Amino acid sequence: MPEKIKLDTEFITLGQFLKLAEIIQSGGMAKWFLSEHEVFINGEQDQRRGRKLRAGDKVEIPGFGEFVITE
Repeated sequence: MPEKIKLDTEFITLGQFLKLAEIIQSGGMAKWFLSEHEVFINGEQDQRRGRKLRAGDKVEIPGFGEFVITE
């Protein structure tokens, strides 16, 4: 079952998500993390740090888990 990540705003960027989900320690690590790991958003691979995630989006990071964005 995917872990739920709750949003306080309309959207969150992929870089902010990685920190919120405690996958990385700081926002500065996002670029490195995305260059080293595959990230799938709603089943499509996307490595863009600025990709906007909204409620209902599913994020899958092999080796780290599955997450769903909720309001």
